Amino acid sequence: MKTVVIGLLGTVLDQRGRSAKRWEKWRPTLSLCQHEDLLVDRLELLCQELFRPLAEQLVADLRITSPETEVRIHAVEFADPWDLGMVYGALHDFARGYPFDLDQEEYLVHITTGTHIAQICLFLLTEARYLPARLIQTSPPKKPNHQPGSYQIIDLDLSRYDAIAARFSREQREGRAYLKGGIETRNEAFNQMIAQLEQISIASTDPILLTGPTGAGKSQLARRIFDLKHYRQQVAGRLVEVNCATLRGDNAMSALFGHRKGAFTGALSARSGLLKEADGGVLFLDEIGELGGDEQAMLLHAIEEKRFLPLGGDSQSRSDFQLIAGTNRDLLAEVRSGRFREDLLARINLWSYRLPSLRERLEDLEPNLDYELERFAERRHSQVGFNRTARATYLQFALSPEASWRANFRDLNASVTRMATLAPGGRITQEVVTQEIARLRHNWGGTDTPSQGDPRALTAPLLEAATHAQLDYLEHVELAAIAEVCRQTDSLAEAGRRLFDRSRERKRSSNDSHRLRQRLARYGVEFEQLRRAAKGE
Repeated sequence: MKTVVIGLLGTVLDQRGRSAKRWEKWRPTLSLCQHEDLLVDRLELLCQELFRPLAEQLVADLRITSPETEVRIHAVEFADPWDLGMVYGALHDFARGYPFDLDQEEYLVHITTGTHIAQICLFLLTEARYLPARLIQTSPPKKPNHQPGSYQIIDLDLSRYDAIAARFSREQREGRAYLKGGIETRNEAFNQMIAQLEQISIASTDPILLTGPTGAGKSQLARRIFDLKHYRQQVAGRLVEVNCATLRGDNAMSALFGHRKGAFTGALSARSGLLKEADGGVLFLDEIGELGGDEQAMLLHAIEEKRFLPLGGDSQSRSDFQLIAGTNRDLLAEVRSGRFREDLLARINLWSYRLPSLRERLEDLEPNLDYELERFAERRHSQVGFNRTARATYLQFALSPEASWRANFRDLNASVTRMATLAPGGRITQEVVTQEIARLRHNWGGTDTPSQGDPRALTAPLLEAATHAQLDYLEHVELAAIAEVCRQTDSLAEAGRRLFDRSRERKRSSNDSHRLRQRLARYGVEFEQLRRAAKGE
């Protein structure tokens, strides 16, 4: 592995004049390449154009002290070296454009030179992995001599500072609507609901009922409610989650309320149960409408009395927990049909909030798209984004009536994960988006290939896939009609006369060939190309 150092030219410390006395003074950038135990294969020297003469002098001195080190000068411009935004922007642009080769090279970022603002920016860019490197700090010798001084390499492994990171994360939540996950949602009704739910989460310990379709985010919201309560020291216990749809028979009673040894066949040891585990914390029962009648009765008793009887037990256990229930069922309809207890619904329905589907809050799709990209980047430790055309194409489809978002935010999460995984070089391209749109159409019961006779099927052989996906249905109809006429004619002029058979009579001077050529240019095709494709040649 080659060692590459990235650093700023020190306009003060690296500036020691042109006389021979400069060799008697410590220069941090020069010292980098003078350590016997640190071989620098390449130095990427960043400097403003104003200081290029100093940079070139430093390069000349480096050729003497370390001829094996290749030095490259990069111009980075910022009018005010103490302006954080300006300096960060210039260094960020360098980092985004630099061709890192992590398989062949390891990188060090020198943070001894430059203003304090520049050093902070280099630190932040390294921490965020825009500069995939470790830091290197150089220091002068304790006594003036010709030695290079010392250096220290710092690895920003933040896993060693979990307590600091956790505290910083908690402090950030104070100033934002944490229950929205930091997403700048635009749906007014949803924002009002979240604002009230945030207040209730802190002020109340009564049950909360979250309803809405599958994939609307009930489980995620329940976890955020717990996190918020825990941060505000409203609960000391843990969050216990269970999907009631997975509980059946004795297993349901045992899982929820626990059992004594020998309570049933296979009960070889005692079990405390999930309600007991939630003591002092929050119990989230997802799909509560799937519980059987006996479990509903015991749950109601546990909510009201804070006590319950384990399966096979002769004495009650105590547990003081807050219940959050989730369901995609209409529990009022379930009560009317006799499948859900009316008294239990009355007890858990004090604070009830319906989470809308993604189709009901399409104005929030774009910020949630960015949120899912950020989550992917956090998981994979790499930045991923769309190019402009690909993003526009995806949003046009995602916001159209054709996009059903049947599984709501689960569909969106899966879609972003697929595109981000397939993105070449961290950029989601038009090709990736076109493939993803076809996949979504198929998943939602659509078809990737239009049916026979559909104008979209007739235009498919004529166009690139990306162009084909962006055309309106009306445009497909027009292009299919033009292609049919061209198939029957031998020249551009003849095809133009047929296609403009009425409007040409109203013009004093008509140039049908020119008009048709202009019309075809809208679709990026030419007459001969279209004619051959229409004939299947």
